[in-house]
Amino acid sequence: MKAVLVAIASVLFGVGVLGACKSDSAGGPADAAPDPVDSANAEGWTALIGRSWTLPIGATNTYRCTRIRVDNDMWIAGFRAAAPLGTHHAVLTISSAGGQVGDYDCGAGSLDTQMLYAAGVGTDDLLFPPGVAMHLPAGTFINLNLHLFNATDNPLANSSGVLARVVQPADVVHEADMMFSGTFAINIPNDGQRHTAQGGCTAPTDWHIFTLWPHMHQTAVHQTWTLAHGGTVTALIDDDFLFEEQRNYPIADTLIRKGDVINTVCTYINNTKTTMTWGDGSDREMCFTGMYKYPAGGSLFQCTGGPRL
Repeated sequence: MKAVLVAIASVLFGVGVLGACKSDSAGGPADAAPDPVDSANAEGWTALIGRSWTLPIGATNTYRCTRIRVDNDMWIAGFRAAAPLGTHHAVLTISSAGGQVGDYDCGAGSLDTQMLYAAGVGTDDLLFPPGVAMHLPAGTFINLNLHLFNATDNPLANSSGVLARVVQPADVVHEADMMFSGTFAINIPNDGQRHTAQGGCTAPTDWHIFTLWPHMHQTAVHQTWTLAHGGTVTALIDDDFLFEEQRNYPIADTLIRKGDVINTVCTYINNTKTTMTWGDGSDREMCFTGMYKYPAGGSLFQCTGGPRL
């Protein structure tokens, strides 16, 4: 599967991104981009955004970004990561204000405030429930932030990006988005014992959750995601974590009521030579759960904090 995605990325991402704002050599607008539904491949996936990159030996904390402007309204009901060797994670954010357009060197914080999608090592395809999609109005800017690392003995060069399942607006009932729960407060001693970090939020309004995506790094061994309503606490994730298999957790449509408490608990075993704290590199740790929800609204890290009880 990954080989197929790399081939798709090489062909589609190497010549630009379908739906991006393009210019001719004189700086004027190019021909209109093809309709993204009509341009889908045989499996129904359309190239959304991507870029090429190179990594020298030993590169462990490299960020490369690209930003495009969407020419036409798009409704997205699924995502597929094109993540060849060297791709640690990819984060898609959107805004109406723009910023630097095209490929650029960046850092972990080069994100817009509204979340669209995230994928790590081994993340599988994400398909939304029928009638649920994310809306990208014409003029929206999409920013792809790639965290890259090279643990091999040779230089790497490839392309990474994201494909989308695009649907017609008439098929959409609920507009969705994605938000992180969790915490930045991580301090794990290097004693080989199990330690936790946790954080979340009190829901400010009603949300429907339909997919969860745990994201931690290499000393993480378990994640629990719970929802507290009244005196009842329900765990929708309570599973061991593998850095190489950061899969999505589709769940039945779950109503979170205003005032309910969301909590992400991350468990680590630190056998390194140093205390493990938060950091964007794969040699540091994170404690997040991506929450795909509707209705859309709220900022990227609105549900991070803690600890929650």
